[in-house]
Amino acid sequence: MHGVAKRVEFEAAVLPHLDAAYNVARWLVRDEHDAEDVVQEAYLRAFRFFGGFRGGDSRGWLLTIVRNACYTWLRKRRPDDLNASLDEEVHGREEGAPSPEAEVLRQATGRSLQHALEALPVGLREVIVLRELEGLSYAEIAAVVDIPIGTVMSRLSRSRRRLQELLGSSLGREVAR
Repeated sequence: MHGVAKRVEFEAAVLPHLDAAYNVARWLVRDEHDAEDVVQEAYLRAFRFFGGFRGGDSRGWLLTIVRNACYTWLRKRRPDDLNASLDEEVHGREEGAPSPEAEVLRQATGRSLQHALEALPVGLREVIVLRELEGLSYAEIAAVVDIPIGTVMSRLSRSRRRLQELLGSSLGREVAR
């Protein structure tokens, strides 16, 4: 592919997903400026490897690169963020129907939700952001994160349960004020 044609094709395939790329990076690295740097690095990687892209879901392809760039960044700058356990034995499986988290989310202020999302371990945060904020399907999340769909489902369940706990305690503090 020639330089100009490659750039035009690349821009058409990935630029529409810039907001999603930034959103995912922002939630994973938890800083606006760092997210901009990570997205820039991810776009450079994507451009470099665009010749290997065979069409299809450019959004999923790009978000996979952004996710990987975020993890590289976190390993270098905040390795403790990646040490939170996602082991099923530690966290267990959800039993019964989930509580009405939608009501808790509706009651939470935007600030409380942001703090609660940022408090989640990165592995739980990424699946909830990809599902609830970016609207990816379970299969798309599994492809981006490179985990089985069952693991996506269990992480989402734990993410939602943990968010509900965090938001519940946050709302309790706000009401007490």
